[in-house]
Amino acid sequence: MIQPAFDATDAAEGHDGKDLGELPEWDLSDLYASADAPELQRDLEWLEKACADFAADYEGKLDTLDAAGLLDCIHRDEKISNIAGRIMSFAGLRYHQLTTDGGRTKFLSDCQEKITNFTTPLVFFTLELNRLDEEKLKTLYAENADLARYAPVIRRIRAMKPHQLSDELEKFLHDMGVVGDAWERLFDETIAGLSFDVDGDTLNIEGTLNLLTEQDRTKREAASRELARVFGDNIRTFARVHNTAAKEKEVIDRWRKMPTAQTGRHLSNDVEPEVVEALRNAVVAAYPKLSHRYYELKRKWLGLDKMQVWDRNAPLPVEDTRIVDWDGARTTVMEAYSAFDPRMGDLARPFFDRGWIDAGVKPGKAPGAFSHPTVTTVHPYVMLNYLGKPRDVMTLAHELGHGVHQVLAAEQGELLASTPLTLAETASVFGEMLTFRKMLDAAKDDAERKILLAGKVEDMINTVVRQIAFYDFECKLHAARREGELTPDDINALWMSVQAESLGPAFEFMDGYETFWAYIPHFVHSPFYVYAYAFGDGLVNALYAVYEENPEGFQDKYFDMLKAGGSKHHKDLLAPFGLDASDPKFWDKGLSMISGFIDQLEAMEG
Repeated sequence: MIQPAFDATDAAEGHDGKDLGELPEWDLSDLYASADAPELQRDLEWLEKACADFAADYEGKLDTLDAAGLLDCIHRDEKISNIAGRIMSFAGLRYHQLTTDGGRTKFLSDCQEKITNFTTPLVFFTLELNRLDEEKLKTLYAENADLARYAPVIRRIRAMKPHQLSDELEKFLHDMGVVGDAWERLFDETIAGLSFDVDGDTLNIEGTLNLLTEQDRTKREAASRELARVFGDNIRTFARVHNTAAKEKEVIDRWRKMPTAQTGRHLSNDVEPEVVEALRNAVVAAYPKLSHRYYELKRKWLGLDKMQVWDRNAPLPVEDTRIVDWDGARTTVMEAYSAFDPRMGDLARPFFDRGWIDAGVKPGKAPGAFSHPTVTTVHPYVMLNYLGKPRDVMTLAHELGHGVHQVLAAEQGELLASTPLTLAETASVFGEMLTFRKMLDAAKDDAERKILLAGKVEDMINTVVRQIAFYDFECKLHAARREGELTPDDINALWMSVQAESLGPAFEFMDGYETFWAYIPHFVHSPFYVYAYAFGDGLVNALYAVYEENPEGFQDKYFDMLKAGGSKHHKDLLAPFGLDASDPKFWDKGLSMISGFIDQLEAMEG
């Protein structure tokens, strides 16, 4: 289904939708004209036959192929992936536009089941690929340069070799995948269907989370307490979803002999566990000089003895409630992208002009934001819930960065374009940084500069500190679930165990905040996804430092990095910039940028 699913750390936050101008909607016709389009039916029929023919031609024979034969086999697999991806992209994007519509839900589910059934005979492909002798593969690569181009993706597939099950069990797990997806849809539909009553207004979750950035503290408190009430009323459902998803993962991990719950994510991210551990440890060690220090500053700015959870994303007292209409947001981001390199602006422009963005907040629409790459022969689609706050402008910059990255990587083809999550955040966070720096340079005075700096620090804390706290929560959740069923109170306690540590002594926590784990979609859709945000932020901070120190030739190297997609390991991608993520000091460089911004804010106080 949709892989880079929800990409907002705190969900979209902003205005009530008034005076934002004309917000764009998706034109999905580049995929298919409609759910009953003859082209879609044609592709489903082609896919069924292509999968059956592929299995008939290759099953049990992979070890007999020469280099040209294996290359042809991979090309056929790539074409199958492309058509299946096109169908599921269309079905998934339609569903995200209106998750509460039964017809769209059924269409998505039916497409998922058909494609699962069609592709079950293909399970042999990766299994037999993993059985090939390594020396034979090297010989084949040496014989055929076009085949050798696929070596990185074959290497990543073969990384699963120690965790591979029998052919029959692998097919069984493939078929059972639709059941796990059903629990994800239950979560999505429950979240989208929640209703919140704040001061007489009935809101969805987006509108309610939006109130947490209002200037009026009583409004923020009312929204927080209503979120807690509604989450509390539905907590048994959320606990059931998390228990089931974590148990399903535990069973599969146990059969695959995965040493930890996180191993599968590290393998799919093509990142070494010790690199992630170094990142996690560096961030946790930096809590006092990052989040603890910043929130103590903010507590003073707000004139409070203690901050409550509804103050975490509050605007500063000197901050006007500024609304940025859609044209203003577009202009800001496009100017920042084009100033870095005109090619960046040219790549971003079609998103605005051709119906590649769906921006408005609508009843039943999925919350959050994402950029979905679809398939390499079409183009990405960006989803936002745009409400006009400056933070929403940064979300646009972030998702557009993903989109530009996905367009550039598409030339690698279906199997090599996909970037591991750890690197998938590079262009998005870099796009945010470009936009922030442009806004900072244009600040009229110190007051505006302070507001922008504080906003950026908060975004970075949400991206780094908050996401690593999320990661620790997930580690604890999956470890605890392996010992038995978790009650809602058990999960609540795990959540609170990471919150005070990460946010620091400036905070008190209201009754009910213990349930706020319930709405974070990553925990259900993509376990352990969240550390990729911190990885991406640290990587981009280090990259940006290189850009500032020596801008000559940086753009060309940066574009080469994005064009590489998933064809290179993070060591190879970062080497041209003189960076190495496996060096523990690498993360300190990235964190020092956040600390430096807080230094500037403290200096303003002096």
